Formats: sequence, C-alpha cells, structure tokens
Amino acid sequence: MRGDYQRLVDEISAALAAPATLEDRDFRLIAFGVHDDGESGGNGEGGEEGGAGAGARTGGPALDPVRTRSILHRRSTPAVRAWFEAFGIGRATRPLRIPPDPSAGVLIGRICLPVRHRGVGYGYVWLLDDGHLADLETGARGGPPDPRIERAMETAARIGELLAAEARAGAELGELLQDLLTGPAVAREAARTELRARLSGAADGPLALAAVTPWARDVRDGEDGGPVPALSALPGALAVCAVPDQGLAVLVRPRPADSPEPALAAAERLLRSPRAAGAAAGTGAPRYGLEDLAGAWREALAAARAARAEPRLGPVARWEAIGPYRTLTELPPAARADPAVARLLRPEHAELARTAEVFLDCAGQAGRAAAALAIHRQTLYYRLSRVAALTGLDLAEGEDRLLLHMALKRARL
Repeated sequence: MRGDYQRLVDEISAALAAPATLEDRDFRLIAFGVHDDGESGGNGEGGEEGGAGAGARTGGPALDPVRTRSILHRRSTPAVRAWFEAFGIGRATRPLRIPPDPSAGVLIGRICLPVRHRGVGYGYVWLLDDGHLADLETGARGGPPDPRIERAMETAARIGELLAAEARAGAELGELLQDLLTGPAVAREAARTELRARLSGAADGPLALAAVTPWARDVRDGEDGGPVPALSALPGALAVCAVPDQGLAVLVRPRPADSPEPALAAAERLLRSPRAAGAAAGTGAPRYGLEDLAGAWREALAAARAARAEPRLGPVARWEAIGPYRTLTELPPAARADPAVARLLRPEHAELARTAEVFLDCAGQAGRAAAALAIHRQTLYYRLSRVAALTGLDLAEGEDRLLLHMALKRARL
C-alpha cells in the first residue's frame, strides 16, 4: 500500500508541476513526490514525522526553519501546528492557501489539499508555494478552480479512500486485540482464532506488547477520528487498540526474536503524541504466539505504572527491569495507606518520606544516603529519628524497614 500512496502523490506532483508531500492527520510523513526539475519538499512539516523524507533531497525552494526542524528533529513546534490548524485544515473540504508566519518560523506559504473520505479527514497533501503557484485558482474566491487543482483533488480523494480502508483494517485488528487482552473467555478465544488468521505466520512467532498510560482523546478528534493511531504510523506494529481505563496497547513483532527494541521504539514514538501528555510507557516480556498476550499486557501496564511512579525507570520501562515494582503492581489497590506510615505520607512530611526512601534504597548505608540527598550525615540521622517517631517503626529492624520501604514505593503507584 505504501507504493500506492507514492504513485498517487507522484500524480499530484505531475499535475501541478510541483513537489507534493502526503501526511496523515497527525502530520506524520507518508509519501513525498519530487518534481522533474529536481525540487523536493512541499510538505507541511507540521508534525512528528513531517518532512523527514521530503527533506532528504533539497534544492529548488529555499528551506525555511519549519522544514529545517523537520529534517533534523522529525517534528515541528506547537506554534507551527497551531498556525496550520488555525486555518481550519481539519475541517476543510477544498484546497486552502496558508500564508507565511515568520513568528512561527513559517517563512514560505503552503497550499493544503485536504485528504478526506465520506466526510472524514485522514490527512493532507502539502504544496510548498514559493510563488510559482501564486496564479493557481483554487476556487476559494468563488470562481471555478483550475483544472489541475480539480485533478489533484480527485487524486487526494483516492488517497483518502486508501487511508480509510487502512484505518478500517487497523480498527478491526485493534478490536480483536482488545478482546484478546481484556474480553471474557469466549471472546478471547474467538479473537485469538481470528487474529491468527489475519496475522498469518506472524501470529505464531515472537510477539511483544507495549502499553502507554494514560492515553487520552485528542482535542482535535471530535467526530472526525478516533484516539488510536494508524498502524502505518508505527513501523513494525501488528495491531493497536485503546483499552478503556487502562491505556493504549501496541502489538509488535520483535526482530530479532528476543530484541526489546521494536516495542521500545513504538512506545517512544507514541509518547510524542499529544494524546500521551503526562503518560509513561512499558513493555512486557516477549511471548511466542498469541496464547499469553493477556499476561504480556499485564506486564506492560505494570512497567508503565512503574515508569510513572519512578522517573529513573522511564519514560519507557521494561517489565524485566522494574525490580520490586513487579510485585507491588500485582497487589490490589489499597483503600488507605498502612497505619504505620499514614502520617509520614502527609504532604507536610514529604521531605522526611523522601529521606527515608533514599536511605532504604541505599540499603541503610548512611554515607551513601547522605551523599545522594546532598545533606550532612547528622542531618540524615536527625530526619531518620523524626521518621521513627512519626511511624513507630524501628529502622534497625529488618521487618520494619521492609514495611516502610514497601509502603513508600507503593505510595508512588
């Protein structure tokens, strides 16, 4: 299907004698066309992937800061996205001219061709307009559009049909994955059978799950799209779904079989989404086949929770690397803190709680703890005496230390 997008983008480039770039609705690059004169670019560079490919061959239109950022960082600033979206590109049904905005770094204007199917927006075709398209009539002023624009919009509609079909296929796989992870027994078995048929040989090989939590609906979604990213935006992903009240699940095929990198890469990419603001991610241990994906999902969620609780583990944590949180995340939610530490966990004692946690993380070694906290050893001893008074625990006793340590770690969750 990637080749189909490339062919259609090349048609638009040929029709308008200008380079064209196709991005999805989250501004990720799908395909770009280079006109015969060797010019490249023309993309909106408005998102996380926009312009990375298009900027690979430069020439013709001068680079503006938006394109430069896209080439170097594979994403653009919120100011750039806001500038493009302020012109209503998410609701547009006809070509739009977008003027420059030097304050946002947009030094060259664009023509945006909305990519839609049955009223739903799936992306944009961008044409960088450095003046050579100034006389092109888009139909915005009431007059008939240039026939070249009409042909380009017909091609954009064909792109929209392909993207819609891809979205439907991805949504069906996502529904099956959700049933397999959280559905009742009958639904899980039916989903496993159907997924095995859909995924062919990949279903019986190595598989890994990544979780991102929390995962929110984007303010731009409305009725024009759901909160789940397209599979095309996640290289190596086999299925993706939003699990209500839990997070986003991504099923990945590790290559090589025992490599954690594909799942980690998918999670890191998702954390750049506006829907993942304040989120963390985790991955479960790889599995072979579909039989224990529910277990892999629990591990991925546990790792994501640990990454949110303990910054040093994140932003993406592997279940195998979260240590005591493997046990703590398995415990049911506590209605209240353990009575021994309830007073210590009050906001006014945050510094004492942190001191106790660092001391216990350092295996009770006062010198290491004082250095980690950047305080004098006598200050450490004073704070620990206050911890003992607040909790009634004897920090010289192993079981009391264990209780305090577990309670402080669990409080993070």
